[in-house]
Amino acid sequence: MLSLVRKTPILGALMAQVVAMPLVAAVTALLSGMVDQTPLIAFALFLQGAIAAVICRLFGLASWWLLIAFLFPLAMAGTMFVGNLPAWPFGIAFLLLAFVFSNTTRGRVPLYLTNAATEQTLADLVRERGARHFIDLGSGLGGVVRKVAERVEGVEALGVETAPGPFLVSWLKSRLSGHGEIRRQNLFLTDLSKADVVYAFLSPTPMPALYERARAMMKPGSLFVSNSFAVPDVTPSEIWELDDRRKTRLYLYEMGEGSSPTSAKSEV
Repeated sequence: MLSLVRKTPILGALMAQVVAMPLVAAVTALLSGMVDQTPLIAFALFLQGAIAAVICRLFGLASWWLLIAFLFPLAMAGTMFVGNLPAWPFGIAFLLLAFVFSNTTRGRVPLYLTNAATEQTLADLVRERGARHFIDLGSGLGGVVRKVAERVEGVEALGVETAPGPFLVSWLKSRLSGHGEIRRQNLFLTDLSKADVVYAFLSPTPMPALYERARAMMKPGSLFVSNSFAVPDVTPSEIWELDDRRKTRLYLYEMGEGSSPTSAKSEV
């Protein structure tokens, strides 16, 4: 059951609300004779959200699901207690969330944005290695792709993204700037055989399978770089700790070195 919940976070969030309901009902029943109705309702809504958020944490769901779980009872109460509140804003909000964060529910890959310092470091890395083909798997809004294409002469910079919103934004920015190429493509269907440097800023969930695919497809001497999420049970060739506000950590994996190279740490 727990594995199903983690693969389908929205199911876990709904289950959390269902489990919280009888607990909230029991507590409010005890307080009903001592607290006025309006404060009791407010307390019940707060308690419902808090318990649901705790359950989501116990399920191992990501932090944004905790926020959603906490705010859901308040949103539902708003539709009930505010007279003649139209339904269309909630529909639009749902569509926008699906438009931007669809990968989160399907593959537990949220929209992580690479900061400017990391973009510059990656561009420097690509230039110093003399790379001619760069791929960003799950390129989000395309900032890394545009930076690499702009700063590294002669490089072919490609980003692949499936979430409709980020894809459209990044594709449009790339076209307008003339830097890089963005494709709406599943990262597990992307050809990595020509890539000199492959970059990913995803989540822990896809890393084992993604690394195995990279190791099978990428040529010897190429480099796989993961932002923040190490490949389990694989020692990186290097770990770069950046001097930025979020203390970004880049895990570098040289292809063709063997299954477990010696780790070395560098500070950038």
